[in-house]
Amino acid sequence: MATAKRSFMLDVRRLRLLRELHARGTVKAVAEALAYTPSAVSQQLAVLEREAGVPLLEKAGRGVRLTDAAVVLARHAGTLLEQADRAAAALAAAAAGDPAGRVRIAAFQSIALRVGAPALRTLAREAPGLRAELVEAEPEQALPALALGDLDLVLGDEWQHQPHARLAGLERHDLHRDPVRILLPASHPRAGAPGVVPLAALAGDAWVTGHPGTGWEELVLRSCRELGGYDPDIRHRANDSVLALGLVEAGLAVTLLPGLVAPAGRPGIALREIAERAVHRTIFAATRAADAGRPSLAAVRAAIDAEAAALGWSVSRRPPAG
Repeated sequence: MATAKRSFMLDVRRLRLLRELHARGTVKAVAEALAYTPSAVSQQLAVLEREAGVPLLEKAGRGVRLTDAAVVLARHAGTLLEQADRAAAALAAAAAGDPAGRVRIAAFQSIALRVGAPALRTLAREAPGLRAELVEAEPEQALPALALGDLDLVLGDEWQHQPHARLAGLERHDLHRDPVRILLPASHPRAGAPGVVPLAALAGDAWVTGHPGTGWEELVLRSCRELGGYDPDIRHRANDSVLALGLVEAGLAVTLLPGLVAPAGRPGIALREIAERAVHRTIFAATRAADAGRPSLAAVRAAIDAEAAALGWSVSRRPPAG
């Protein structure tokens, strides 16, 4: 006797919860990310389990974990949700008048000041129906949040020897190749000579850089080791470049910083090129490929590109990762 095939319908919103649980690991994390209560998340996942007709969750200590069937479903859910997002973006484009809605932007400090804030000022004037929100965040945290849908656009940077993982479904366009320079106190013996300075000549100096594990610290360590042949004497640490500039200006340290945060002409600081080899970072904007048709996001990207162009930067687009 043939077995009848059972058909079922799966709610897209509940599939999103399953995918979020697969990505975030705990019901509590899903609830916090989506502004639900943990009990509401658990109830919706229980409904999804009944809809699917197979166990999706199993006890794991004090929490739960996905069954093998749930992992399979969560992977398919990613594809289905991306298509739903594309459909929503296409619908929004078809019905678009003036840009409206909400766009969540993450940016590291210097790009937020030089590009993000001016772009938001333009949008407030030209697209008053658009709610653009800015949060300061480093790309290491912001890019995974973008992939999960917690953000809509990331302004990030990538150090020359530390490329970020290319997350599936994200589209990136580069805004600027930012050269890294040596910063010396104006009183430093090497500050009197124009042109280039060998990193090897700074082996005996005190340095300021970021906290352990940051891209800035890695830049200083790698550059001094590979180009200068020594481990720098890191005496001061600060994730705030303003403080680092103050320490250099006070004659207390030297450092390496990209041009965006180390503009020429600052009193008390001498900028010099690295003699051994040029070093740079790339500043970029990233969005989800599925959101390409959203008028609100297109307006934000256009404002950002305009600010980048005003700084003399050129914009290049890359295809989606994955």
